[in-house]
Amino acid sequence: MDTIASLFSFITWPVSWVIVQFHTVYGAIFGPDTGWAWGLSIVSLVILIRICLIPLFVKQIKATRGMQTLQPEMKKIQERYKNDKQRQSEEMMKLYKETGTNPLSSCLPILAQSPFFFALYHVLNGIASGDTIGAVNQDLLQSAQKAHIFGAPLASKFFSSESEVAALSASLTDVRVVTAIMIVLMSASQFFTQRQLMTKNVDTTVKTPFMQQQKMLMYVFPVMFAVFGVNFPVGVLVYWLTTNVWTMGQQMYVIRNNPTPGSKAQAAYLERLHKSVTEHGGTRGRGQKAIVKAIVAKGRDRNEAERKFINGLNKAGMAAQADGTVVKNDAAVAAQSADGSTETTAGQPKRQQPKRQSKSQRQAKPVGEAEPKTSLTKSDEPQDAKPADKQEAKPAAGAKKPAQKSGGGGRSKAQSGQRKGPQRPKSPSKK
Repeated sequence: MDTIASLFSFITWPVSWVIVQFHTVYGAIFGPDTGWAWGLSIVSLVILIRICLIPLFVKQIKATRGMQTLQPEMKKIQERYKNDKQRQSEEMMKLYKETGTNPLSSCLPILAQSPFFFALYHVLNGIASGDTIGAVNQDLLQSAQKAHIFGAPLASKFFSSESEVAALSASLTDVRVVTAIMIVLMSASQFFTQRQLMTKNVDTTVKTPFMQQQKMLMYVFPVMFAVFGVNFPVGVLVYWLTTNVWTMGQQMYVIRNNPTPGSKAQAAYLERLHKSVTEHGGTRGRGQKAIVKAIVAKGRDRNEAERKFINGLNKAGMAAQADGTVVKNDAAVAAQSADGSTETTAGQPKRQQPKRQSKSQRQAKPVGEAEPKTSLTKSDEPQDAKPADKQEAKPAAGAKKPAQKSGGGGRSKAQSGQRKGPQRPKSPSKK
């Protein structure tokens, strides 16, 4: 760890100078040799660094949103090469390269603050060994060695020897109890932050290598912090615990106000947005308008939560517009259906489909009502009732009737005394 920290010695002086400036402010309030002055100086250093990293965090959010827009293409690749994992990975990497996205973008904030972390470790390690580093002179070094946080010296470690702890005017039991509690809190906050991201702010409809990576980090990072935390000074544990708490709060804010499409967080957000829109009669603020505008622009590609939101507005007599606003839909504005088309108008009753009758109901003839005739029913009217121009001319008296073809549509009646059916020809009689 000392070797790695020495690689970032170029940033040691700026980090130590910032800590000294904060210590001057807090030392005037709590006393220069107190743990509160030095502990709050480290916490303020973390807050300052994270504020400077906000643009990088915004870039990370945009990159994550870009990954979400590729989910349909990723799903197609998975279905096309579901039996060839190697080809599937190659096509995924090709898609990332063509669109300019990076699945490792979630690690950018951690990588960016790593130099500050190792620089602080280098400073605190110098305090423990009695060496002046950067802006920490001899007087500040002695003041830092006297500072205790809940009975543990600022530069002590979990595996510090009893003689080293005694030289800092502390007991080994206090040091190990405080460091153990801080290590557990540090690992737990890291696990909760990553689990919150996986369970609430990830589109679970499509499984991608990005999701597998996040799931792996959810278990790997807490174990890493627990293993390496025993070698961190108390001041570094304060730094990293503050960083985890800041990250957790920042992520909770993003998940609540700008969730990932298709996630559980989006469904909860759209429920709150629907309630707010119906109470106030429209969207409020740029954030809500941006969300509604994005949902309207999707059309048929909306997910289940977004379709439910649009249908809920329609039922409430409101319609979402392309510019992100929501207007009341009393008479003329057509409400959008779940697939993006306009089918019904809010406030008007939907067309009711006729109920299907049973066979007995269809065959039953109402009393006093004539059965409707169709083109397939035979007419029972007498021949004389037909119009004159449609009556067939009757054959004149004495005229022979045309012979009927055998096997025709009408069957001739058998003469009296003869059997029905084909008759056997009679043999000529002998005279």
